[in-house]
Amino acid sequence: MSTKPIGIFDSGVGGTSIWNELNLRLPNENTVYLADSKNAPYGTKTEDEIIKLSIKNTELLISKGCKLIVVACNTATTNAIKTLRETFNIPFIGIEPAIKPAALNTKTKAIGILATRGTLSSNLFHKTTDLYSHNIQVIEQEGEGIVQLIESGKLVSDEMTGLLKVYLQPMIKSNIDYLVLGCTHYPYLVPQLLKLLPNHVKIIDSGEAVAKQTEAVLKDNNLLNTFNKKGKTLFYTNADTQVISELLGNKHQVSYLDF
Repeated sequence: MSTKPIGIFDSGVGGTSIWNELNLRLPNENTVYLADSKNAPYGTKTEDEIIKLSIKNTELLISKGCKLIVVACNTATTNAIKTLRETFNIPFIGIEPAIKPAALNTKTKAIGILATRGTLSSNLFHKTTDLYSHNIQVIEQEGEGIVQLIESGKLVSDEMTGLLKVYLQPMIKSNIDYLVLGCTHYPYLVPQLLKLLPNHVKIIDSGEAVAKQTEAVLKDNNLLNTFNKKGKTLFYTNADTQVISELLGNKHQVSYLDF
């Protein structure tokens, strides 16, 4: 049993979608969340830059006593998690696009993937796609500009609607029946995506799977917090605290931290 917190980091506010799933599944766990919004988006950076930022975030979470770290960023997972596991003696949970369930369940034999450039160009992404996409059309779309709009508080805006219409058009033309969200910022787009997509298209992300895997790893390492008491979360950002506060429904205190 361990009351130490779970650490979570992302290239900004998007990983709060993962925190939501973790909090639902593991309400007793204490958590520390880092939003590295100052350096968002990671998806346009080089692999070396992403690794350096991921190491910096990990060191900060370890200094705050974290027992396990969730890399709540597709780009950081696909580019840096191997290095993190080799460098630090702590369990890591990664996140990558949910290609497998989409590919196994598609009826139209066409699936769409909306992700960052950093994820789409990574070796891990290509390995996963190659493994599950035989005889299936995969329409990959880089969501350029989406993270920046969310990070600047323009989640619901004319600019966002314009981008989404352009990005979804080739997918709708190809008759996809699954849209895989390959960035933790993107689940916040679901209400808008549902309005723009045909009714038969299912949207999937990795949040629930990450929460299940986190629980399993905590159990395997005897790190579950078994106190029957709601856990506490510390939210930190190195940018404007208002954006993340609003995404969290203004229900949690968010502190500025220069990191």
